[in-house]
Amino acid sequence: MITFAGVTKQYGPQVLFIDASLRIDPGEKIGLVGPNGAGKTTVFRLILGEESADEGAIERPKRLTVGCFRQDVGDWKGRTALAETVSAAGEVAELGQELAGLEARLEGVDAPDFDAVLERYGEVQQRFTELGGYDLEARAAAILAGLGLTNEQVGQDIGHLSGGWKMRVALAKILLQRPDVMLLDEPTNYLDLESILWLEAFLRDYPGAVVMTCHDRDVLNRVVTRILEIDGGQIRSWSGDYDFYERERAIAETRLAAEYEKQQAMLAKELRFIERFRAQPSKASQVQSRAKKVDKIERVEPPRRIVERKFEFRACARAGDEVVKVRSLKKAYGPKVIYGGFDLLVRRGERWAVMGENGAGKSTLLKMIAGATPPDSGSVDLGANVAMAWFAQHQMEQLTSDRTILEELMAFAPVANLGTLRNLAGAFGFSGDDVDKPIYVLSGGEKSRLALAKIFYSAPNLMVLDEPTNHLDLATKRALVKALGSYEGTLVFVSHDRAFLRGLANRVIELSPAGPRAYPGTYDEYVAATGREAPGMRV
Repeated sequence: MITFAGVTKQYGPQVLFIDASLRIDPGEKIGLVGPNGAGKTTVFRLILGEESADEGAIERPKRLTVGCFRQDVGDWKGRTALAETVSAAGEVAELGQELAGLEARLEGVDAPDFDAVLERYGEVQQRFTELGGYDLEARAAAILAGLGLTNEQVGQDIGHLSGGWKMRVALAKILLQRPDVMLLDEPTNYLDLESILWLEAFLRDYPGAVVMTCHDRDVLNRVVTRILEIDGGQIRSWSGDYDFYERERAIAETRLAAEYEKQQAMLAKELRFIERFRAQPSKASQVQSRAKKVDKIERVEPPRRIVERKFEFRACARAGDEVVKVRSLKKAYGPKVIYGGFDLLVRRGERWAVMGENGAGKSTLLKMIAGATPPDSGSVDLGANVAMAWFAQHQMEQLTSDRTILEELMAFAPVANLGTLRNLAGAFGFSGDDVDKPIYVLSGGEKSRLALAKIFYSAPNLMVLDEPTNHLDLATKRALVKALGSYEGTLVFVSHDRAFLRGLANRVIELSPAGPRAYPGTYDEYVAATGREAPGMRV
């Protein structure tokens, strides 16, 4: 269906692909992986025809329809979220508009062109019906609901929605289009767990092809059946889900490393012989023979290894046994009661995952624990010797944009020496000259890593984390889970990432209309006890 044959692409001195080939077949579900800057976005642009290959050919059928979801939205306003979604339906949306116009013209019964308008109305109506136009709004509303929008949000001016909700509408537009090929760039970034689970089911059942980048390994494992890895100028294909790809890549790395070491040992032995006997006439023929042999050997390249980051906490002080005490907590926004008398005790070393549907009060609870939002009544008290750090998405926006990364760390820890701060930055992926980058040029993931670096350095014994994995790549998420797994303090967190929930939670509190309910166990035990992966999913 779509074929890259011998494609080479570079920007100035940066070479993305060299003689790369790939094939996308009808109905395939493909995960596109690779380090930042490897060329994943460029693959999308080449498929869309927005860029052309420097060498090689890209073939796609002329009548092939392609839809692309990107991490940006326009300055939408003036129509409802439902109308904005329907507007993307292509031919059927255009026919709907024409049908409405023809109906208005037919109201003028005496119009001289009545018969012609009526004939055109019949043609348009037939085609509109064939394309499912009469259930278009219902399908759009179902998709928007699946992505978490309420009836109120669906019917309001899209200009009143936040950037994150607009991103959901942008995704809904692509899903409603039902193109032959969907290109999805991080579609789960702004979704809650319920919406992610809905999207997984939608994409699994989708008859067209899907090519997606995604930092959620559970989504990749459940949706894709092939992985395309872009790295070092090459595109490699791996049949299977993401876990299979990781295992097979590790096996291939180990095998290649063994071949490389074996060849290096052989070459070293031959070169020692050549150097040792180069000046001896009696060995001249042997030296010459071995030198020719060495020259003809095709060198095994050393394996390209994925660099595993390692985050380390400074030792934190020991807190008392009771870290957070929530008593008779009440909180409402207008007529909506979020908490009507809530009690919770968080003990030292516990790791509480706070779960609930949109609007259940997850972030509100974290803000009250952090002291950022006061309760209407009741109390939230920290225990003896508790040093708390709070991570929330808005804190990334509070980074000083005209500072460099190093300057931001120096302002945060003015007594730390420069070497310590450079090591801290390096641990979070900012090595060498990266520390001189101004914050305003950083991506969302880079800002998130910088905010986390400040928290790790502060050595808290209580961490309150609101969606800490948003915008982080898979390798960084894995390193973060590993670091928090050995953290000696206490955690209270919200996350839509199941690998994060699975790796860290040893207590779960579910917020629901029936009231909060605590589950004394891991996330997997919560799933087993409730029969669902998220509170909003019905058994």
